[in-house]
Order: sequence, then C-alpha cells, then structure tokens
Amino acid sequence: VSRSQPHRKSLEGVESPCCPATAQNITALEEICMEEWAKIPATALKKTGLNASDPRLKDCMDKLQRSVTESFHDVMMDRELFHKCVGGNIVLLIQAFRKKFIIPEFDAFVTKIDQIYDTVQKNHDGHVAVYIPHLAKFSPDLWGVSLCTVDGQRHSVGESKQPFCLQSCVKPLEYAVAIHEAGTEKVHRYVGMEPSGLKFNKLYLDEEDKPHNPMVNAGAIVISSLIKVTRQTAYRPHVMDFIKKMAGQEYVGFSNATFQSEKETGDRNFAIGYYLKEKKCFPRGAEMIDALDFYFQLCSIEVTCESGSVMAATLAHGGICPITGERVLSAEAVRNTLSLMHSCGMYDFSGQMAFHVGLPAKSGVSGAVLLVVPNVMGVMCWSPPLDKVGNSVRGIHFCQELVSSFNFHNYDNLRHFVKKQDPRRQDGDDRNKSVVNLMFAAYSGDVSALRRFALSSMDMELKDYDSRTALHVAAAEGHVEVVRFLTDTCKVNPFVKDRYCSIHSSTPLFIHPPLCSFIHPSVHSSTPLFIHPLLCSFIHPSDLILDQHSYLINH
Repeated sequence: VSRSQPHRKSLEGVESPCCPATAQNITALEEICMEEWAKIPATALKKTGLNASDPRLKDCMDKLQRSVTESFHDVMMDRELFHKCVGGNIVLLIQAFRKKFIIPEFDAFVTKIDQIYDTVQKNHDGHVAVYIPHLAKFSPDLWGVSLCTVDGQRHSVGESKQPFCLQSCVKPLEYAVAIHEAGTEKVHRYVGMEPSGLKFNKLYLDEEDKPHNPMVNAGAIVISSLIKVTRQTAYRPHVMDFIKKMAGQEYVGFSNATFQSEKETGDRNFAIGYYLKEKKCFPRGAEMIDALDFYFQLCSIEVTCESGSVMAATLAHGGICPITGERVLSAEAVRNTLSLMHSCGMYDFSGQMAFHVGLPAKSGVSGAVLLVVPNVMGVMCWSPPLDKVGNSVRGIHFCQELVSSFNFHNYDNLRHFVKKQDPRRQDGDDRNKSVVNLMFAAYSGDVSALRRFALSSMDMELKDYDSRTALHVAAAEGHVEVVRFLTDTCKVNPFVKDRYCSIHSSTPLFIHPPLCSFIHPSVHSSTPLFIHPLLCSFIHPSDLILDQHSYLINH
C-alpha cells in the first residue's frame, strides 16, 4: 500500500458518546484510524480489545464481512468502505481508537497476560478430582484463560472454548439471583455471611443454626430452596436465563452426565440436606430433595472460559453485561456477592487468597476459578488439577502472578507503587503524575511531601521533559533543606545534567546549582562552572571568585 499525504483534521468538537453518529464523528474516527495511510487495516480493531463477535458490532461486522467477500478477501479498506461500515457503531469505535476504554494499551496488557499464561502452564502440581466420575475424564494438561473488561475488551489464550461445568462457581451466581429477586434481608434470614474456617462440605452450622455463608455446600443448598420458593416456574431454566444474560448470550449449556454423577455420588450432600432439614433451615414449603436436585443441576451447568469471563465482567461492571449493555443483576446483589466471594469464595484458602491476591474469586472442583477485578474486568481460568484444598493449582498461580504484575490488589498503593503496572492508565500517565508531584514539592520547598513520596517508593530521580530532577528545581529556587534531604537522605545523584548542559565541551559549561554546590574539591574541571548565589554556603570561600553576574567555582 502506497503512502498518501496525511489528511490531518482537528478532533475538537467531536460529539460526546451520547450523541448520534454524525459525519464529523466519522471523519474524526477516520483520521484516528488512517493516520497517514490511504487505507485502513481491517485488523486494527483487534488491538483495541474489541472482539469481532461483539454484539455491539454486529451491524458493522456484517457489512465488513460482505465487503471483504466482495473484494476477494482483501484485508484493507478505503475511505468510502470505512464510512459505509462504521456509521452505526461510531460511538463505540471512537472510544476504542481514542483509547478511552478502561485498559487503553490493551495490546501491551494482553502480551503480559500471555507471558503469565506461559509461566503458569509449566506448573504441573495437583490432581484431577476423581470423586465425581465425569470430572475424572478431563486431561490434566488442559489450561485456558479468558478475560473481559467492563468495556467489552476481550482476550483468550489456551483451551478457552472447551466446555466445563461450573460446579461451585455457580454458588455466587445463584446467590446473586436470590438477592436480586428476594432481597438481602430475606436471604440472610436463612444463610449467614461469615467464613466458616471449615471444609466446604462440612456438616456444621453457625450459632444460629444457619449455614455460615452461601459459598459452602450447606449455604448453596438452602439458597437453591429460596430461589425455588421465589419463582414457582421451571427452576433450572430460570437461573440459566440469568446466567446466559450475564454471559452476553454466549455459550451456557448443561451436562446431564455430570448431573447424574453428582446424584449418584452425592452422599455427603444428601447428608448435609437431611441435617439442614433436621435443623429446620429451609423456608416453609420447601422440599429438601427438590432443593438438592436443583443444586445438582446448577452445579452441572456448563460454560467456557470465554463465556465465563463475560459473567465475571458483569459482576465487575455492577450487574450490567459489558457486551450487551443489559442490566442483569441489581447493584445490591453484586455488592453482596463480591463481598462474600472475597471473604469466603476459595474454600479453606479464602484467607490466603484475600491476603495475597486481594480480589473477589470463586473456585470449583472442575478446575474453574472465576476472578473479578471490580470496575476493571472479569477473568475465568480453567485447569482440572486441584490442590489439597480443592482449588485449581494453575488458577491460583495465575491470580497470584496477575497481582504481582499489576496493581489490582485492593490495597495496592495506586499512586506511587512503582514496582507494579497500572494498565488502567495510558503509557507514561503514572510517571507523568509522579514527576509533576515531585517537581512541585521541590519548587515549593515542601520537605514533608518529598518525605512521603520517598517512603511510598517513588523514584526521587525522576526527570521531566528537560531532564531536570527535583534536585535541579530545589537548587534553582534556593531551598537548601530540600537539597539536603534529596542528597543526604535520598542519596540522589547530584551530578545529573539537564538538557541545557549538553553542549560542546569547548564552550563554558553552565551546570545547574545542585551540581556545583556539591562538587568535591578533588573534582577538577578546565571549564568554568556557574552556580546560584543562594547556594554558595555549600562551597568553600577559597574556591570562589566573585563575578558580576554570579559566583564562579575556581576549579
């Protein structure tokens, strides 16, 4: 493709996302995409994170597919074709190409995700669950990860299209449906909200003779009876309808083989059911056997990593499906669900998960781990080998690697935690904000602010666009205490040159004040070094010659 002259146009005046598509919007998007090329790569959309199967882009993709077919599969499109294809999706595409999504540099982000995936794939610990015969048939080498952001950016790697049963990952979903329909007060009349500290299938209740929380088997069985009482209809299709909406109408199936295995090997769950019946834990009118049967059905619902990630993203997005825009769950239901996932979602590992990962998550014995990064994205990991607690070994490992690389932990310092990346900001945003804060603190002589920055792991030698450091600014302003703090406490390099020192060696070298004020007598230079008068006290009088403009170091 030959280059053409760039057609640069101002983007000012582009209508807000709530406005209809206009010729001005299309022109603005055209300029963003085309830059200086005469034609636009049809694959450019993928780099923004949008999936070609996104329901929001159906009209655009249909037109594009027809155009590509008619043009004998040419992967480039000209301006006329561009206008024809994007007209109905201009708002979404403007956001995508102007990097206004929650993860603006999505291409770089998923590159790191793929690296984490490869690292975790080498972990061969754990064993596939065998107490449910149908689950024992899965290969321990299966490993898939999918993510979906609250803006609908998608990425998948590995066995992301392989169906698997939700098992215990369905517990937060059925709880959310119960809260959505019946409300918090009614649901927690029958189920508690405290971590049990016991195995998920233990025959044990709290002091009020209620299951400890909805994330253990006893609690999930009681929740099943609440949904059934709430809705006198076909029970599984009713919940599956919610789950399909959460998944953006992507794959949600049912494994009858798993359902039959659950019933045939579910002696422990039957024992829990009878114990709950003895303690009168079920609401009036509920049948224990029906509740158990419904619970087994819910555990046998199938998803893929891809559809599961959209479900997780719906929770991350406050109950609104990111790829359809439909509100599926109330904000109250999502808040309660994420709170319990954070404190109780990972069996006996819940405390360690909250400590090390700091994010809401739920695991299942099928090897699934549903992870939610609130207001950012949802992740579904799947790998059948389990640890001794019952969690996916690779799933846990992936979550730990994720928060080691990115500041997603609930209690990460988002301002100055320089050892982790924040993918929610564009390249340089974190650094630029730190530079501005650092420079203004040095300019105003605020040693307290600088001390806070140093304690929060900020790089105290950050440079601005002229290669100036905080030490340059403090010295130029004559803030001696700031200079002392930076050099004595922070041990910054006092000999850093800014842009204006980089001149030919045969001309006088004008070094900024911090360099001159701390030059040791043993340092000799054949070129004059000029300093700020206010910092003369740092240099011995015998080394100075009074000049009409400034003090001159006599070395």
